[in-house]
Amino acid sequence: MATASYQIEGAVHEDGRSPSVWDTFSHTPGRVLGGDTGDLACDHYHRVVDDVALIASLGVKVYRFSIAWPRVLPDGTGRVEERGLDFYRRLLDELARHGIEPRVTLYHWDHPQALEQRYGGWRARTMAHDFADYVAVVVKALGDRVTRWTTMNEIACFTHFSFGATKPGIHAPGLRLESQREVWQTAHHALLGHGLATQVIRALSARPCQVSLVDNLAVPVPYREAPEDVAAAGAAFGVLGTNGGILVPALTGRYEPRFEEAARARGEMPVMDEGDLATIAQPLDELGLNVYTGVYVRAASTQAGFETLPFPPGYPKLDMPWLDVVPDALYWAPRHVVEQLGFRGRFFVSENGCAARDEPTGAGEVLDLDRIAYLRGYLRQLVRATAEGLPVTGYCLWSLLDNFEWSWGYAKRFGLVYVDYPTQRRIPKASAAWYSECIRQNRVV
Repeated sequence: MATASYQIEGAVHEDGRSPSVWDTFSHTPGRVLGGDTGDLACDHYHRVVDDVALIASLGVKVYRFSIAWPRVLPDGTGRVEERGLDFYRRLLDELARHGIEPRVTLYHWDHPQALEQRYGGWRARTMAHDFADYVAVVVKALGDRVTRWTTMNEIACFTHFSFGATKPGIHAPGLRLESQREVWQTAHHALLGHGLATQVIRALSARPCQVSLVDNLAVPVPYREAPEDVAAAGAAFGVLGTNGGILVPALTGRYEPRFEEAARARGEMPVMDEGDLATIAQPLDELGLNVYTGVYVRAASTQAGFETLPFPPGYPKLDMPWLDVVPDALYWAPRHVVEQLGFRGRFFVSENGCAARDEPTGAGEVLDLDRIAYLRGYLRQLVRATAEGLPVTGYCLWSLLDNFEWSWGYAKRFGLVYVDYPTQRRIPKASAAWYSECIRQNRVV
């Protein structure tokens, strides 16, 4: 099961927490649908005991959550807010009481607004070092309770989605930069922060621990598993989406050659110091895969050797514009990383799930049969991956609760548990009962 701090915690003005970039962004008119903010969200900050009991009632054994940087270092650097750390100590102690293993994400997009004002956040190289210092504070404080750390979640989302070269980004801080090179520079700074943080975790952890990065990689899926189309999907992997400029350097210590050649031709390659790539490519124990959809690919007589196929108008889709149903992506994601990048660590599915148009019935049930169908298809592909020897050792469903869905506000529902926002009442959906049965039987039911 997985959540993120800004999406569920609320309590944005309590116990010394300072504003994050998402507080500023969501309070800016026109940036979030409906003018919604994360001020209350799911009020998890005050309901943590009950929410952990809810997780336990489903039979879930692993819970992935993120730390809010502004709760720990309100100014971004310097003064430590112990009340913020105490909240996460309480959460971790509750999880331990129920026998639930924590997977802690150190950054899920909500850095202090103070750093944005001081030097521009991820636009500045300084941010990578300040991030590593923040990680040091958290690991020293919580390392006696945590053995699985994730440095960052989805670098593309807080760089490419946050900054645009043609129009402002749709994620906080929502700025328009002068060039695509500057956008890629923010991603390079984030990668550097990841590498530095990985070094810090290993140096300071009080217990033997596992370190991971979570990436929302673009997944090319051969539209038929003929040898030529499988080869075409492999060829597409390195240059599809942001793979070549984020995941490839993180795992190999170099930018994907075709990506780099094209980026240099367009003047888009980021500036880097000697040794950056070695720092970025710290060996990882695990790679977290956020997989919701994929892209169908086939062989073609083009210079690239492949082409992507458009989804036809009637293709199955869930309740997000981009959420085309491609279950095979959950099989091909780890296979590509192994075959194309030679990754030798373990994988865990850090996010997989869907938004659906959930509404309670007159009897108070939420019969989200579409979500069950989606999850059943994806989990069967995960079974295929493990049956073929791909080392996928964990699965975190997104998400426990309906929550603040970034620029979509509260209009989209990803939870297994329905949240009635005016009352904060939690209503487990049909998918929660179904998923709980999968856990009980240890198979896809």
